[in-house]
Amino acid sequence: MHIPDGYLAPQTAIPLLVAAVPLLAVGVKKVGETVKKREVPVLAVGAAFSFVIMMFNLPIPGGSSAHAVGAVLLAILMGPWAAFVGVSVALIIQALVFGDGGVMAIGANCINIALVMSFVGYYVYRMIRGNADSTSGRAVVAAFLAGYVALNAVAFITALEFGSQYHLFQAADGTPLYFMYPLKVAIAAMMSEHLLLAGPVEGIVTSLGMLFVSRNYPEMLSRNMIAGSKNWGVDSHV
Repeated sequence: MHIPDGYLAPQTAIPLLVAAVPLLAVGVKKVGETVKKREVPVLAVGAAFSFVIMMFNLPIPGGSSAHAVGAVLLAILMGPWAAFVGVSVALIIQALVFGDGGVMAIGANCINIALVMSFVGYYVYRMIRGNADSTSGRAVVAAFLAGYVALNAVAFITALEFGSQYHLFQAADGTPLYFMYPLKVAIAAMMSEHLLLAGPVEGIVTSLGMLFVSRNYPEMLSRNMIAGSKNWGVDSHV
């Protein structure tokens, strides 16, 4: 889902980049307020884990890629704002150091992959798990579905961004200036790969990660996060 440079018009990429800056500022503030000092290493390890698994890319026709992210697992463990910040750091490093994702597209990638995925996955998990025990079959299914749904939500948003460029930005002769395929092709290419391949992988990574944590570090899941929160998940660690 990493968007490279040249596939989004500046009229699309720059506003997303500008929007990402205050969102990250809010995320950093929320993390400072809700994540305890002893939990910072967990956030760092989660961001590193996300960084590593995102490096295993399967190219998709049209210039993007399919891969697992790990954002939902981190969101369940630390809260969606913490996951947003951690995964964004991984995305920024990937773009600036490894060229995985465009520099101009950093804002789009952070909003799509880090923000949307963290919040969608977090609340899908909470909704499906309910009050079930963290080691129960329901919790494992909830984690799988949270990862699967969240990844495909991001893939769909990315496909919309791609396809819209084809229809909005063309030369006088009709040649697309940025993304080269229409919306229906972008959606078909992105969603087929993520629904059939990357989505299940994300679901498995999330469910296995949750099962491992619940069995070996149950104290990490003993917070009030699953019981409920009133501030978009940010008061779950108080």
